[in-house]
Amino acid sequence: MNIKSLLIGSAAALAAVSGAQAADAIVAAEPEPMEYVRVCDAFGTGYFYIPGTETCLKIGGYVRFQVDWSSVERAGDDFDWNARTRGLVSFDAKSDTELGTLGSKIVVRTWAESDSAASSLEIDEAYLTLGGFKAGYAYNYWDAGLSGETDELGSNRLNTIGYEYSANAFKFGAYLDELTKTQSGGLTAPYAGNDNLGIEAQLSGSFGPITAALLGGYDIAEEDGAVRAILTADIGPGKLGVAGIYSSGRNAYYDQAEWTIAAEYAAKITDKLSITPGFQYWDTISLNSRGDFVGDLNAWKAGVTLDYLLVTGLNAKVSVQYKDVDRSPETWSGYFRLQRSF
Repeated sequence: MNIKSLLIGSAAALAAVSGAQAADAIVAAEPEPMEYVRVCDAFGTGYFYIPGTETCLKIGGYVRFQVDWSSVERAGDDFDWNARTRGLVSFDAKSDTELGTLGSKIVVRTWAESDSAASSLEIDEAYLTLGGFKAGYAYNYWDAGLSGETDELGSNRLNTIGYEYSANAFKFGAYLDELTKTQSGGLTAPYAGNDNLGIEAQLSGSFGPITAALLGGYDIAEEDGAVRAILTADIGPGKLGVAGIYSSGRNAYYDQAEWTIAAEYAAKITDKLSITPGFQYWDTISLNSRGDFVGDLNAWKAGVTLDYLLVTGLNAKVSVQYKDVDRSPETWSGYFRLQRSF
């Protein structure tokens, strides 16, 4: 074997070994692309896809600082004020299904008061929806009122289940409510509750600048109920709102008076400032032991609320109210509020 043949054989051997080693080499995997949060515009602004799912989530809430005050005209003026702070966070989740939009909402809030150790953390609302179906702990139809701070038109937060149907400009909803220890509060003495059920239903519609809603609630245990009508209309530089309620007796939906009327006008002065004067009158505010309205005691309330947008997301509100109840001291009350919403 000559030197030339030896060199050629050695080169071939090295090439074979190098090829074998290259076949066995460890190759690092390419990194997978990161999945960034994607905007979800299927359910309105503010929603985004939860990474790895087709569920859209929206987070919102506010931080509120408020100073309340009141003055009761007795032999000597009884003036009191109190500062408090509240925080609220809401989580809305929605996704499309073959049965319609599946949704859920959780709202958590907390507050603290300066003049005591009072503070609390609670579930404000927690409910699920599927299409027009709704079940959970929530504010009901009675919580919706006029835009100002003068009216007292009822409010309940309770466990409820029901359905709302929408067709063009109209909506109709009916719900079965748990009324345990529920009361409307207000001018009449509160009652302990009835450990029973209630039924409420509302028909509403929008007709151009006018919106109207007719609501009824029946307390099965008390065998009494209430009917409420609210109408709002865009007039001039603001919105006019009127409301009326009739109550047949003591019930969890509304028992402040046998009947009441309220009105307000929310005037938009500038893009940042609005002023809302309001008035409400209650007729026959006393209940006897059987839960019937009796006597001739009445009450009325008048006030004004100013809303001012300081900057985007930060609002200031000032409210001053006067209430006159027959055979009771006259009362002035109000508050100053700063609220940052997001």
